[in-house]
Amino acid sequence: MGIDGAGGAAVFWRWWTAGTTSAAGSAVGAVALPLTALTVLDASAFEMGVIAAAGYVAWIVIGLPAGVIVQRLPMRTVQVVADLARAAAVVSVPLAWWLDELTIAQLVIVALVTSFANVLFDVANATFLPSIVSKEQLQSRNSLTSGTHATTQLAGPSVGGLVVQVLGAVPTLLVDAVSYLASALLLRTLPERRPENPDRRPPMGAMIREGWRFVVRHPVMGPSMWAATAVNTVCGAQHALYALYLVRELHAEPGLVGLLLAVEGVGTLIGAASTSRLTARFGTARTLLGAGFVVVAGALVIPLGDGWRGFAAFAVGNVVFAAGVVVLSVLTRTYRQLASPPELLSRVMATVRFVSWGAIPVGGLVAGVIAGLLGARATLLLFVVAAVCVPLVLLASPVRRLRDLADHQGSGETSGSQGLSIT
Repeated sequence: MGIDGAGGAAVFWRWWTAGTTSAAGSAVGAVALPLTALTVLDASAFEMGVIAAAGYVAWIVIGLPAGVIVQRLPMRTVQVVADLARAAAVVSVPLAWWLDELTIAQLVIVALVTSFANVLFDVANATFLPSIVSKEQLQSRNSLTSGTHATTQLAGPSVGGLVVQVLGAVPTLLVDAVSYLASALLLRTLPERRPENPDRRPPMGAMIREGWRFVVRHPVMGPSMWAATAVNTVCGAQHALYALYLVRELHAEPGLVGLLLAVEGVGTLIGAASTSRLTARFGTARTLLGAGFVVVAGALVIPLGDGWRGFAAFAVGNVVFAAGVVVLSVLTRTYRQLASPPELLSRVMATVRFVSWGAIPVGGLVAGVIAGLLGARATLLLFVVAAVCVPLVLLASPVRRLRDLADHQGSGETSGSQGLSIT
């Protein structure tokens, strides 16, 4: 259960404000960093893939231990330290540029540092929310968070593209650094969750295996995790190739690049706003299946056309793809928060993100290599195959027979379960 009364609401809104501030800066940085690589350092398709992969590779390296680390350390402190580390990494880019020492290698290192900080921050952040809101509020709060993310994604890249056009890509990164500092200051005001007694801690390996078994053997969480992995493989390719595709194949100016990337926020906002209404009418499981097909449609439209038709297709496809992804994300995240035993939640979140977010750097690297041979458009079309796996995985699972994901809530929730029977 969450904290009751006005005190709990105040804690939630401080948590929300910190995340919103950080996300707004990151949305600006998401435009400025690839444009720094492209326009300042003339990065190749492969180098763009490496930079994109570095931004997520930490999920492969420490994704599983992150759940145990978060469970064993003060949660608020983990988030504050992660914010400060991200701010220091990002601010090093303009400093090196002003000293005429900026290289692709530094951008990769900055992406790596940010990636490791993101892992710990995100696991702690997702684990923290169920402790400050009631179970009845979780889906609405997750939808609000996704809707807020949509707004920052809508405004951030647009502003970022304009600022890049006026000031240049590198100085614009300072906005991202400041947002992390502001987030750290806000998070410092939240209540601290003390770590468990060290004398009661089982070995880290045993705790990791317990969380892993719970997820992969769960009839709903397991398939949902593999579907999310397919989605994030596509997202990895998109992160690596969007700026390259827009600048070098569609010949877009920085301001237009920011605007086209920002339309993702429109899709996210649509998805976040419609999730509760869709689930009320069709049920959470059926809505999840529908979202999988929407993801495929969006991925297919994005790389079609040239000139203004290409810009229009990119915008429409981006909106459709983002709407499908956010519905999938809200439903599966809410289900994990509700159906996981509290003592396993951080490890469940870490396990899912280790697998699904670990696919992002793989998708980025593979896309960078293929794009160097075939071009960005052909590579984006090729990754539609991965998008098709999203509804296929869900259709091959018990989810296809459910109206609501919660029909299996409570099934097999005993830690260390040896399997689950499906009816």
